[in-house]
Formats: sequence, structure tokens, C-alpha cells
Amino acid sequence: MEILDIVDKNNELTNKKETRQYIHENNLWHRHVSCWIINDKGEVLLQRRSKVKKKNSNMWSKTGGHVLADENPIDALKRELKEELGISVNDKNIILIGVYKSNDEKNKYFSYEYIVQVKYKIDDYQLQIEELSEVKYITIDEMIQLKKIKDKNYTFYKWNDDDFYKQMEKIRMYIKK
Repeated sequence: MEILDIVDKNNELTNKKETRQYIHENNLWHRHVSCWIINDKGEVLLQRRSKVKKKNSNMWSKTGGHVLADENPIDALKRELKEELGISVNDKNIILIGVYKSNDEKNKYFSYEYIVQVKYKIDDYQLQIEELSEVKYITIDEMIQLKKIKDKNYTFYKWNDDDFYKQMEKIRMYIKK
């Protein structure tokens, strides 16, 4: 059972904690992390969510999850990477690219968005089969094309266009460094 911190509409801790289920059922503000994993070729890792997941089942997405009670976002991200992909990353390879406030009336959260630089190959990942079925690397241009055609196999097909393209630009800028 996951226990999460409840935050207010300004992302300030309220010193209240509840189960993930309670927070979602009662539409309370909470924190989330996600990341774009980038390899040495500048490709982005996407993961296919398990068929048994309630939300976005069998769809391709970036890595992410909830921030647990008393956990900071970087530690939450490192935990999610270890649990879902079996990888460890150094703090120096984690770059915050923004904190976004959801506009989903049924799921209120603040998402800490990161870029994570890795040297892992596809075969290096150890997938948590309850969460994921497979992973692949894809170029930013391929992601943009999938967004343009609104490919429903990818979670970002339904994202706000401005948010998606801003994130793609941040990734491009990071890769150019």
C-alpha cells in the first residue's frame, strides 16, 4: 500500500498523508515524478505499460510514478528507475526540466519532470513485469511524427501540444550540449 504526502494547490506540504487510493478517490493534490531517459545516441527510452495496468494499459510512455510520503522527488525517481527498469543512476545524470501542475480535474498532481542520461543498452534493463512489457529507444523526430498523427499507442498522443513540444525542445537542447 502506497502512502503519499498530500500537498495544497501550490505544491506545499500539508503534513497530511493518505493512501494513493484515497488520494485519487478524493481528488487530492499530490506529487509525481517522470523522466525522459536519454542514451549516448540521443535516443529516448520508452516503456510499454503492462496490459494489466488500469491507466494507459499497453501504451508506450516515459518512466514515472508517485512520490511516496516523506520522499523527495529525486529519491522517488531513482526508486522508480530501480523498480521498473532495474537500473541505478547517479544524481549528476539527473536534470530537472520543470515542475508541471496537472490540469486534469480527476487527478490533481504536481509532476517533477527530469532528463536522465544513461549508457544502458536495451538488454541491460530488467523489467518489472507487473508494470512493463517491453522497452525501446526512439528518436525525438520519431516521437514528434507519432504525436502529429495522434498515434494512440503512445500516451503523449493526448497531451497538450504546447507541453509536448516544449519538452521535446528541452530534450533537444540537452542533447546538443
